[in-house]
Amino acid sequence: MATRSARRRRWRQFPAALALLSPSMVILGAFLLYPLGRAVWLGQQRCDVQGRNCVSIGWDQYTDTFMSSEFQHALWVTTKFALITVPLGLALGVGLAVLADKHLRGMAFFRAVFSSTVATSVAVTSLMWLFLLQPEVGALANVGWLSDLFPVIKSPGLLRDPGTALTSVALSSVWSSLGFTFILVTAGLQGIPDELFEAAAIDGASSTRRFWHVTLPMLGPTLLFVVIVLTTRAYQTYGEIDLLTSGGPKPYDSTMTLTYLTYGQDSIIRGNVGLQATTAVLLFVVLLGLSLLQLRGIGKRVHYGN
Repeated sequence: MATRSARRRRWRQFPAALALLSPSMVILGAFLLYPLGRAVWLGQQRCDVQGRNCVSIGWDQYTDTFMSSEFQHALWVTTKFALITVPLGLALGVGLAVLADKHLRGMAFFRAVFSSTVATSVAVTSLMWLFLLQPEVGALANVGWLSDLFPVIKSPGLLRDPGTALTSVALSSVWSSLGFTFILVTAGLQGIPDELFEAAAIDGASSTRRFWHVTLPMLGPTLLFVVIVLTTRAYQTYGEIDLLTSGGPKPYDSTMTLTYLTYGQDSIIRGNVGLQATTAVLLFVVLLGLSLLQLRGIGKRVHYGN
């Protein structure tokens, strides 16, 4: 009888719960589920070179696109970009946060400086780095001893050389996201009880051992979140690529990432709505897979470590 009455009570509460959830469901459906479903449907359309006269060919287009040399190249470039930006950005963010966590006079000023990049847009950041790296009038190119030590800075330029273009754009992206990482890690550090550090110090642990055996394990959930966000940002990077290199330098397409292949002005599939949707959906699948792997791999270590 008690079970039946509980079920009846839940069913009586169902209309009220549905009414409370309906605004969120409408927003979720309009801005997430419908665009995703529309993109999946468009991804089955094969269009002419002008993006017109589209015909549905089923799921074969996804397979053909994934196996194409252009997509594989863009996926490899994007992966290299992530392998540069994520570890470097995470290491710098954690290092600066640990330094700024000291209770010293004037440290609030340095915290403000370290976190300032979070308020800087991608466009502004890219233009700043363009003025630094531009070989004709750039600030770095006009430093004589530096250009003598690294001739590529002056000719052809870091953003124009196929071997350095991706790394140069990656440094711009790391600088842009540094404030975000710094703020999150700083918040995580402030949530660690001081008693843990005091107990470790009493046991004779050095500052290095306290960092590896107390700070990092306690920062595990924060670092997991930061890694997932930085990875997602790396695979979705577009603004820096568009403003600094436009997917080039040509003909090697050294910075042709998946997002630029999908939306770029110089992309070979520009204007082809079907292929653009296919590439966007495949990027979504790649990111979903990476996020699940990170949650299963790093997440388990964080769980067992705590």
